[in-house]
Order: sequence, then structure tokens, then C-alpha cells
Amino acid sequence: MNGIRKVPYGAGAEWLLGGIALLRKAPLALGLLGLIWGGLSALATASGQLWLSLLLALAGPLLFGGIVYAAREVDQGRSATPAHLIQGARDGKLPRLLAMLLPQIAALLLMGLLMVVIVGPDELQHLNQVLLQMQTNPDPALIESLPTGRLMLWLLAVVVVGVVTGFFTFVAIPEVMFTDRGAFAAMALSFRACLRNVGALLVMIVLLLIATFALSLALQLLGALLAFAIGAQASMFVVQLLLMAMLLPVMAGAVYLAWRQLIGDAPVAASSAHGFEA
Repeated sequence: MNGIRKVPYGAGAEWLLGGIALLRKAPLALGLLGLIWGGLSALATASGQLWLSLLLALAGPLLFGGIVYAAREVDQGRSATPAHLIQGARDGKLPRLLAMLLPQIAALLLMGLLMVVIVGPDELQHLNQVLLQMQTNPDPALIESLPTGRLMLWLLAVVVVGVVTGFFTFVAIPEVMFTDRGAFAAMALSFRACLRNVGALLVMIVLLLIATFALSLALQLLGALLAFAIGAQASMFVVQLLLMAMLLPVMAGAVYLAWRQLIGDAPVAASSAHGFEA
């Protein structure tokens, strides 16, 4: 690639709308990929087997890379198939995709360290005692005794760490899927691209959160209606599958379009270069 392009703030909205457009272009094909992933997640959770959930978490970059690949196929007028979910493994890129887990592992370790530093060992022990007591004695006075200020500060730090961690993988997965670049080089490129276009990225994140909330609310209402016909547990299962079937393809499509515009083969239009930039 020729380098990192700078895009206007509004590009973040365009990525999300483009992801929605790709899903509308092939709702059944792309939706099926999200449905398969969602079904596997639900089964792993329902089984109660920790190793199954861990295995599925490890496969996350592979599966997401597969949906990103399928989004490009749809964008270029071809069909998406379930086999695309393991396209990364078929192309020999599984080790590079698994390397995308390293920033997440590092982030979890950092979050744990920040909890000890910000909240403190003594307060953590007190928090654990309060949680145990709340199971048998839900007294509001127990909640008031918690270090609320420190916990809120830690949660803010967690959000910041989570966003920065996402910088490393945001366009790294499509970069690995569609080029021969190594995992660490792709993550470094992704981090730089996100830093240069942090405004557009934040716009996309905020709009995605709003869309996810609205979609979840609508599906919860649907689930409440379905509960009368198929039962509460079955309706929750259906709602989870529908959420994954719609949300994952949109996210993958948005990431693919962001990759194209930031470092891929779709330069920013000249008319947008004069816009309000990040």
C-alpha cells in the first residue's frame, strides 16, 4: 500500500452505513455467517464448558477475518459462503490472525494491574466481601461502603485501554487477509492509521453503539413476544442469534470499507479532502 490516508470525521459514518448497505445487498449470505458464529457462541455458553468458550474466543480473529473476506466478495459482486469463515486458515494466514489476540491479552493484564493500582488491594478485598454479603443480604448500605470514585476511575481507564487496544487490530485483520503483510507490521500500520484518523474512528464507534442499543431494544421487544409462543429461554436464544446475524456482518463490512479507504485500494474522493478532518 502507498501509505495512510487522512479522512474527514464523516467517513466514520460512511463506513457504518456502507456495512449496512453490504448486509442489505446479501442479507441471507452474510447473515448466515453471523448466525453460524452466534450459534457456536450460544452453544458454547449453554454447554457450560469453559474450554469451548476459550476455543471460540481464540478463533475470533479467524472468524471475523472470514466475514471481512465475505464482505469484500459481496462488495465485488461475488457470493459469500459459510466456507469464507475459515478463509484465513485456507490461505495459510491462521498464525498471523491468532497474533491479533496479543493486544487483547496485554490489555487484560494491564486492566488487572490498573485495578490493583487504582482501587488498591485492601479495597478489592472489601469489594469481594461486599459482593459475597450482597448475595444473602442486599443492603444498600453495603453499596455505599464501596470505593465508588476509584471504581469509576478504573472503569474510565478500562474504556481508554479498550479503545487504544482496538487501534492495533481495527484494520490489521483485513490487511492480513488481503495482503502479505506480517501480523506485527499490520498491527503497527493499523495503530498509526487510527491515530491519524481518530475522529472518524470515534464517530463510527459512537454511531455503532447507538445502532447496537437500538437493535438490541427492538430484538428484546421481539423476544418478549416470542416468549409467549416458545418460552423465555428459547426466545433469548433466538434474539442472540438474530443480533449476531445482523451486527457481525455490519461490523465486518464497516471494517473492510475503513481498510479500503485508509490504507487499501479506495482513495478518498477529492471533494471530501476539503471537509472537516480528524
